[in-house]
Amino acid sequence: MKAAQYDAFAARYDAENASSMLNAHYERPAMLSLAGEVRGRRVLDAGCGSGPLAAELLRRGAVVTGLDASPAMVELARRRLGDDVPLHVGDLAEPLPFADDSFDDVVASLVLHYLEDWSAPLAELRRVLRPGGRLLLSVNHPNVRVFNFPQEDYFATREYVETLELDGQPTEVTFWHRPLRAMTRAFTDAGFTISLVEEPEPSPDTPPELLPPRIVSGERSAFLCFLFFVLEAPAL
Repeated sequence: MKAAQYDAFAARYDAENASSMLNAHYERPAMLSLAGEVRGRRVLDAGCGSGPLAAELLRRGAVVTGLDASPAMVELARRRLGDDVPLHVGDLAEPLPFADDSFDDVVASLVLHYLEDWSAPLAELRRVLRPGGRLLLSVNHPNVRVFNFPQEDYFATREYVETLELDGQPTEVTFWHRPLRAMTRAFTDAGFTISLVEEPEPSPDTPPELLPPRIVSGERSAFLCFLFFVLEAPAL
């Protein structure tokens, strides 16, 4: 997806991200839980969007830098985070405007599944992480496509389009499906060690009216939606 497409629905995406079940009560709490104690840590929010995750990391004491390909998203993030937080318009497929070993952590929240090629972005994220640093990321769970579209080839890396409701309006969004084995191969080829793979439950403070009925009833404790990884840049 091109930055101009994000620009076109930036305000609607921001509104949806702020309060939706999948963003506010599932993905973002899970990312923060994986991050743990971040006070004093230098964190790059790669694909920061309008800045809700960066705002929470700041509140927890992290030293945050944001980057996003969409100028409209970066402008929304600037309004949310203030002028003291460094924010950059930049494409993860291009060299990043940071020196080697600049960050203790990188968070890439629901970003990589928009990209066809992961090798260049992962190499750059590895470069800007200090030895021993972490890359925490979330992507669309590849098994969801198998359940919803069993006729598709799970093992093929391919583009697909979904129509999402963003602040009540249907919006076409383009993603790239890749199987789990392609994800893990890309991580290790970039020099990362995979330290954790997670399929979290919804946050316990999720309003019941937002939860699927089978979760509310206690029949299920979780559902498949996003897949989370914690990767480590090996120490010297």
